[in-house]
Amino acid sequence: MTKLVIVNGTMGVGKSAVCKQLLQSLDHSVWLDGDWCWMMQPWTVNEENIIMVENNINFMLRSFLTNSSFKYVIFSWVLHRKEIIDRLLSRLADLEYEHQLVTLICSAEALRQRMHSDNRTEEQILRSLDRIRNYEATGISSINTSDIGVNEVAARIIQLVSDDNAYIT
Repeated sequence: MTKLVIVNGTMGVGKSAVCKQLLQSLDHSVWLDGDWCWMMQPWTVNEENIIMVENNINFMLRSFLTNSSFKYVIFSWVLHRKEIIDRLLSRLADLEYEHQLVTLICSAEALRQRMHSDNRTEEQILRSLDRIRNYEATGISSINTSDIGVNEVAARIIQLVSDDNAYIT
């Protein structure tokens, strides 16, 4: 059965780097970053665009989950409120698949350092720092990435989701 691996966390915590490693490590996998559905200029968050983005994510996830080529569908996004996760999963409820949610967290110091290294604005850094506490309220299993590398984080997620022979040999 196809597995949907949802990797969430605040901006700058390492979701993209970890998912890139997961894509390379899990055989028969595909990755969708929710941020790709927000690639627009100007970036405008309004009700119309939120609906469009969620519809696009739903379409892509459904397409991947119903494609027999894939064992693993990796989805990363800033899912900072439980109702966003619940809404996302409810729209996939008619499909047969398993899912694993993993939240990546890190210390405020590590987050600030990473975001500075990525040339993020002070506004982005403060917004990301402010959202850290929201992830505790979701009740999702978490991995603290403060002091471990991308490969170790990916290995821990693979342990959670993999079947025998899941790795690329």
